[in-house]
Amino acid sequence: MMPPTLSSDLPLAELFQALADPTRLRILALLREMELSVGELAQVLGQSQPRVSRHIKILTDARLVERRKEGSWVFLALGQAALTDALFALTDVAGESQTAAVFAADEARLAAVRNDRAEAAERYFAAHAEEWDSIRSLHVAESEVEQAIARALGSEPLGRLVDIGTGTGRMIELFGPSAESAVGIDKSSEMLRLARAKLQAAGIASSLRQGDMYALPLPDECADVILLHQVLHYAHAPAAAIAESARLLAPDGRLLIVDFALHDREELRERAQHARLGFADESIFGWIEAAGLQPSKIDQLAGGELTVTLWAGERVPDLRQVRRAA
Repeated sequence: MMPPTLSSDLPLAELFQALADPTRLRILALLREMELSVGELAQVLGQSQPRVSRHIKILTDARLVERRKEGSWVFLALGQAALTDALFALTDVAGESQTAAVFAADEARLAAVRNDRAEAAERYFAAHAEEWDSIRSLHVAESEVEQAIARALGSEPLGRLVDIGTGTGRMIELFGPSAESAVGIDKSSEMLRLARAKLQAAGIASSLRQGDMYALPLPDECADVILLHQVLHYAHAPAAAIAESARLLAPDGRLLIVDFALHDREELRERAQHARLGFADESIFGWIEAAGLQPSKIDQLAGGELTVTLWAGERVPDLRQVRRAA
């Protein structure tokens, strides 16, 4: 009788074959620390990018690693938690001094990647500081806005947090520690790299993904709290963006929109690419209701040429279904 083939009759053996290489074990240990690009992995491992890419393909096929494309870069993260958690439980127990020394040396070289990211972030902030400061000067202090968001979210654990248009990751920096998990999504690969550097330096666990607000790369009902902080004024179709955000909300989930009230600062269309000059309450309420959520106005922060408003939408139970169940 012919022995079974690994590809069809013994997939578990393929999983162990994927792990049967020192470089691949080193890659998993590094991704346990932080998400990395292929180039950054090659830098830490001291290997060529094509060689690292071959290892990545094997790990991806084994569902141990996930690939996420961001512009011309490919970022890597650990794959299925059930697999990787079990793997690390084994390596933590079975690892001996020589393996531990290799992993420790890799982690030391990882510091260079963190420094590179931090320096790139500083250069970007320095180049754009004047533009951002000029917009901030038009409304109340950012600290007041952040305090209002904190009041709106409350002191209870946030569950699964999704920050759409995460930018530099500020919302995750503030509220990620109160969440079970935190996912940041942005269309700009440059902004995601800045957010990665910032959140890594702050020691805040998060998953950052490139995606469009109209087609979010997440499944239905995967979030308990969704933030749209200073994002909607960039949307040419805000109703569609709100509807797509609502798709992610689990029952009793909350959507919080933070943006400008209606204003007449036309120069922001050209200078800052604002597609909308703020929003009326009635417009936001209509879009939230159309998305199947119950709307409410949380707060309004005047005190500058622009007024910042906080609107909310909640995924409440369908009363008709509740009555039928009773």
